[in-house]
Amino acid sequence: MKHGKKYVESSKLVDSTKLYDPAEALEVAVKAASAKFDETVEVHVRLGVDSRHADQQVRGAVVLPNGTGKTVRIAVFAKGDIAKAAEAAGADFVGDDDLAAKIQGGWMDFDVCIATPDMMGVVGRLGKVLGPRGLMPSPKAGTVTPDVAKAVNEAKAGKIEYRLDKTNIIHCPIGKVSFGAQKLQENFDTLLDAIVKAKPAATKGQYIRSCAVASTMGPGIKINPNKFVSVATGEEN
Repeated sequence: MKHGKKYVESSKLVDSTKLYDPAEALEVAVKAASAKFDETVEVHVRLGVDSRHADQQVRGAVVLPNGTGKTVRIAVFAKGDIAKAAEAAGADFVGDDDLAAKIQGGWMDFDVCIATPDMMGVVGRLGKVLGPRGLMPSPKAGTVTPDVAKAVNEAKAGKIEYRLDKTNIIHCPIGKVSFGAQKLQENFDTLLDAIVKAKPAATKGQYIRSCAVASTMGPGIKINPNKFVSVATGEEN
């Protein structure tokens, strides 16, 4: 694969044979970002689980202490007073059957979808549209809830969902390069703590197999997976 000049220069800052501590890796990620726009920093974690088994799924949501740096557009399925509460909390789009019809017609100008439990009959019909885009409301992610105002506030504050893909990897944004290494590390620590706590009981062997961080246009920086310790047990993963 042929890379551009900026990528090649950025890669010189990274020792591909080294497993970095999280703090050092994030400092390098910030220095290696060379794009003219404010790049997003992402974390990629490969877990020692098998996503084909229901008892080894890893999924949840967490509010990053410093947010994501992204303006989030929120669509809420709700009626009556709850719909009014969602609007007051800052939801960008609120509706029920009318909102469903709009989405079925091809409109998708939102980043997060939240619904009250009684609206899931309507939302369920949108599964083929919302599911592939990762927008389907879920109780595990806190996006199916009677307290939509709280869910809207959390989404606006920087709540992200982490979810295992078919290759047993979790991909998550933890902020922008402009945050600086310290704020990015606070977000990183919060995310990894949540992933460690979500370790399935059926997991055998090493839980976190590998971890890397990278900015949008920058090189990947490998992090030592043995640095992650379970808060619950005090043992290494």
